Amino acid sequence: MRALIVEDSQMSQAYIQSLLAELEIESICASDGLTGVEFFQLESPDLVLLDIVLPDIDGLEVARRIRRGERPGEWTPIIFLTARTTDEDLEAGIAAGGDDYLAKPINPIVLAAKLRAMQRIVLMRRELDAANRELRRLSSVDGLTGLANRRQFDYTLQNEWMWGQAQKQPLSLLMCDVDFFKLYNDSYGHPQGDECLRQVANALHETLKGPKDLAARYGGEEFAILLPNTGPDMAMMIAERAREAIANLQLPHAQSPIGHVSISLGVATRVPAATHTADRLIALADRALYIAKHNGRNRAAQAVVGTTDSKPT
Repeated sequence: MRALIVEDSQMSQAYIQSLLAELEIESICASDGLTGVEFFQLESPDLVLLDIVLPDIDGLEVARRIRRGERPGEWTPIIFLTARTTDEDLEAGIAAGGDDYLAKPINPIVLAAKLRAMQRIVLMRRELDAANRELRRLSSVDGLTGLANRRQFDYTLQNEWMWGQAQKQPLSLLMCDVDFFKLYNDSYGHPQGDECLRQVANALHETLKGPKDLAARYGGEEFAILLPNTGPDMAMMIAERAREAIANLQLPHAQSPIGHVSISLGVATRVPAATHTADRLIALADRALYIAKHNGRNRAAQAVVGTTDSKPT
C-alpha cells in the first residue's frame, strides 16, 4: 500500500512518514495542493493524507480535484489532517470528497487504527473489483472473434465519453465494415466467413497501439475501434493502417472488384461535451462509413463536424 501525504510542514511530513513506515506503508510527499493533485495523477496512490491549510489551493479544493479526476468506479480514500475540528469543518471535508478526519496534533494510535481500517477497505475493494472484472471479461468478449463484444463497447464508450468530457480530451471512433461480405458468405460458405471475420478481427486488434484503445465486434461484419485521447489526424492514420492491415491479409474474395477481402472505415472525432451524447459520435462515424462505401469501398472517410447525420440520397 502506498500513501500520498499533502502537508506543507516538513516536520509533519517526516513524522507522518515515520508512522506510515512502522505500518509498512510506503509514502510520497507534496508540500502544496497543486503538487499534491499532480502527484496523485502521476503516482495513483492507494490513500491520501491531506492537510486542509496549504500555501496555494486548500485541501478541500485538492480533494474536489482528485474526485473529479477519478474514473467511474474508482475510489481512493482521503483522510483530512487538520486542527479544524468543528462540525462545520467535518461536513465541509466530507462534502469535498473526504472519507475521514484526523485532528492535529496527530495521535499515532488513532492514525494507525484509521489506516488499518482503510487498508481493509482498500483490500476488500480490490478483491471486489477483481471479481467484477473477471465477470465483465466473461460477459464482454465476442465468442467468434475474441474482441470486445457490443455490450463491452457500449460500456467503454460511455465511460470514455464521460472521461473525455471531464478532461476536455478528444475521443475518436472508427466504424469498420467488411466489403461485400454477404457475397463472400454466399461464395465460400458461413464457416469460411467466420474464419474471415476472425482474421480481420485479429488484424484490427494488432493495429492498436494506445493502452486504452479498444477494438470490438459491433455486429455481423461490422467492427468498431475506440481511440481515447486521439485527435482527427491520428485517427485517420490509424484507420489507414487498419485498412492496409486487412488488405495485406490477401484473403481471396472472388466477388470483390479487387479480388481480396477489404474494409471500409468511417472516422469521427469529438471532444465530448454535455450538449451531446456518445450516440452523436456513433452517428458521425456511421455517416462517414456510408460515404466511404458510397465512394467505392476499401477506403476511409472522415466525418466533418457540423454536417447532419442523415445519409445522402
